[in-house]
Amino acid sequence: MDMGNQHASITALQEIQRKVKELEQNVASFSGLQSDPEYKKLEKALTKQLFEIECIDTEGKGNIQQARKRATEEVERLLAELEKTANHPCRLAIEKIFKEVQNLVAQQIGPLYGGRGCVTEEFEEGIQNILMRLTQVKTEGKASLRKARYRTLTKVLAIQEILENCLKQQVLALPLSTEAHPCISKINSIMCEVNKTRASLIALLAGINDCETYRHLSCVLSGFIAELDALDVSGHVEVRTYRKEVVEEINSLFKYLDIEEEAHFTSAYDLAKNQSIVQIETIRKYLADIKARLLERQHNLSEIHLGTKSELQSLIAQLDEVSVAKNPCIREARRRAVVEVQTVITYIDLKEALERRHNIGDPVSPEHPSHIAVWKVLASLSELQREVLSFDGSRADKNYKLLEELLTKQLLALDAIDSQGDERSKTARKQAVKFANNILSYLDMKTDEWEY
Repeated sequence: MDMGNQHASITALQEIQRKVKELEQNVASFSGLQSDPEYKKLEKALTKQLFEIECIDTEGKGNIQQARKRATEEVERLLAELEKTANHPCRLAIEKIFKEVQNLVAQQIGPLYGGRGCVTEEFEEGIQNILMRLTQVKTEGKASLRKARYRTLTKVLAIQEILENCLKQQVLALPLSTEAHPCISKINSIMCEVNKTRASLIALLAGINDCETYRHLSCVLSGFIAELDALDVSGHVEVRTYRKEVVEEINSLFKYLDIEEEAHFTSAYDLAKNQSIVQIETIRKYLADIKARLLERQHNLSEIHLGTKSELQSLIAQLDEVSVAKNPCIREARRRAVVEVQTVITYIDLKEALERRHNIGDPVSPEHPSHIAVWKVLASLSELQREVLSFDGSRADKNYKLLEELLTKQLLALDAIDSQGDERSKTARKQAVKFANNILSYLDMKTDEWEY
């Protein structure tokens, strides 16, 4: 249709659709809850567009009615998506865990305002437990959920790091007497205020300080540095060193003020693009090639084991060099990759041991019946481990349940073996039980749907 002759209602609908398109990007990146101001702002903006669409007169024309209907459906879709994100079970799980952080911080924050470092073991254990549980929250590949998890993880890690630094430095013990120099009293006073600001920052990160903002704290810290720079400490090395320590302490807090802003960048919360994750995935891809070669061979692994095991040990060394930067998600990704490599190594080791035993034939000295029974179970476990290594399904698959059942049967078979006091058999059975449990754990890890 010629734009010059386009109906005014169609033009109005196109303008509304343009505005809705801009709002769509904000909806897609929204990672909060229904109680968040951003949610209410987006909901209000979309509802306004819906109202404007309803106000457009179609004059009974079919093409305008269809255009209005499509515009209405698009806005309703975005409203539904916004509500779904805010009420998603995974998002609510993240918020529930964060509430635990708030409770932990609330118990610690009082003494911190006074500049006293007194973090308890219960607090440290609680934070570690929370970090691990956050890494296990599923995001289903949704950018909004990944963002919510990343923001929460980042805040918890920041709180943990601030408190750790606080304890290491003992909140900068005041080293000089006020009699040493007239400026000491002022530096001491600023340091006390820094302690209070640190506590305010922790409370802000934990979401239990509604009266503070990152911008205001940045201004406060900048003010402290300006006051310290204005002090005349020339010719007094000890006083100048003390002032420098206080300035460094203030500067160490600045990096935490950008957390909220950084969380809006996809490169930050999409760990699939993280350089460390890329390294881990490259190593895992190489491991998959090695594993495929091994599983093709049923026998004579000894012919290729030296080079292969050397390759596998090299992969573990490469994984050790991957930087996790205190990120529990990256740390967990690296740990799981290491377990994968170690599982392949144990598969080779057992296969070799079984081949050596077969090639030796009948032993010179009599072998205890229980020891023979343990090796029989190990032979079965080796075949099962091969199946587990090649398994690529989910826990809902029949093969998963079958493998789990067969591994459990081997554990029961080991439990039924009576070593009759034979130490060699007792040790062998203990190692076989550990081996079977490791295979079960690996199968469990492969199918737990963990994600970055």
